Amino acid sequence: MKLVQDISIQQQQKLLMTPELRQAIAILQMSTLELNEYIQRELEENPFLEEKEAEENGDYEKEAADNSESKLEDWLEYYNDRDIGFLSREAETEKSFENFFARRPSLYEHLEFQLRLSCKNRDELAIGNYLIGSIDRNGYLGIDLKELASHLEVSLEQVEEVLEMVHSFHPHGVGARDLPECLLLQLKHYGKESFLARIIIEQHMDDLARGRLNKIAQALTVPVHQVQEISDLIRTLDPRPGLQYSNTDEIKYIIPDVFVEKVEGEYIIIVNDFHFPRLMVNHLYENILRQPDSFPQDTKKYMEDKMGSAIWLIRSIEQRRMTLYKVARCIVDIQSEFLDKGIEYLKPLNLRQVATIVDVHESTVSRATTNKYIQTPQGLFELKYFFGAGLESCYGGEKVSSKSIKRKVEEIIAEEDSLKPLSDEAIAKLLKKRGYRISRRTVTKYRQEMGIPATTARKRF
Repeated sequence: MKLVQDISIQQQQKLLMTPELRQAIAILQMSTLELNEYIQRELEENPFLEEKEAEENGDYEKEAADNSESKLEDWLEYYNDRDIGFLSREAETEKSFENFFARRPSLYEHLEFQLRLSCKNRDELAIGNYLIGSIDRNGYLGIDLKELASHLEVSLEQVEEVLEMVHSFHPHGVGARDLPECLLLQLKHYGKESFLARIIIEQHMDDLARGRLNKIAQALTVPVHQVQEISDLIRTLDPRPGLQYSNTDEIKYIIPDVFVEKVEGEYIIIVNDFHFPRLMVNHLYENILRQPDSFPQDTKKYMEDKMGSAIWLIRSIEQRRMTLYKVARCIVDIQSEFLDKGIEYLKPLNLRQVATIVDVHESTVSRATTNKYIQTPQGLFELKYFFGAGLESCYGGEKVSSKSIKRKVEEIIAEEDSLKPLSDEAIAKLLKKRGYRISRRTVTKYRQEMGIPATTARKRF
């Protein structure tokens, strides 16, 4: 077989993602806070972008354009001067108490501070620092004491004494080697330690977690109400005490991306664009770009790229605002009964329905509602909250939102007799009487999703 090299022309269709299209998609998916941070970075990096002041109007922009013309010659002369220097100035910061804030200490810093107050000598301090450094974010000790003693060349008794000291630190239960020890340390600190509590924690934690109180009572030959009291006490303890000092620097804010207000019987949609600046193209650089013969080719290429990037960013932000408005308008129109009366009137809704009404692709609706929040008369919700499956009711086949059913399940369980809690089958029958067709398995699924324990765990004695 003879191999021959040949050239042929083939026509085919491909979907190419340009950098501009990627930027537009990314901007659509950003929350208000993320978009504000992105715009601030672009303002710093792109000389063609500038912030439009709120009081600016057409006359001001015309004046700015005229001023930029007068500055053009000075700028070109400055650029062509080969002896250019760059002088950086530190921004003057107003010296105010508002510019300073206290940072909460980390778990390690909090424990180390207590250690320095408690230690009597350097050996204790060295052992204590090693122990604290081996405590994980949940507050549990993750090192063998014999290994630590061997590494520091100290006796095991010394290590145990310092560990007992660490066990007295706040948060209570820190430095424990397992869950039972953590719970017992907390009971000891609160003065509620008892022989029965110790036995249940050390030997019957699995049954306690599954709500098998009768089994525990029979095994220990004690009244079941005593086991119930110990169970209630244990549930007040913290199984992960270290998390009280974890992620202390991570401050999360939720700023609504959309506001909904009812004005004269009609719901008004307001897209929140107050938290990021209005952008415009810098007139000075725009006019400079019109003088292409004054720059080398690479400088011209750089300026053209930045000019195109600035225009595309402004268009992408406006496109995001319009898309977000249309999607929010559609959701509000469909869920108007929910906004008036509450969660019981929430209707089933999916991305395809909104995409069809707004005349965009489903993926666009998905991106427009990701990490976005809407402030409504019923409270603050994530836009994704309004999307959910529906179940058929007993009246005319009308569908009801699964979130409404969950609320009904929650209400039924809240009203039940704690001495005789309802089974999932009984809850399903009650829902059917109220006009909701739902199976026992669906009730179980919804109950688990809401974190509500099973019948045996809810039973009181």
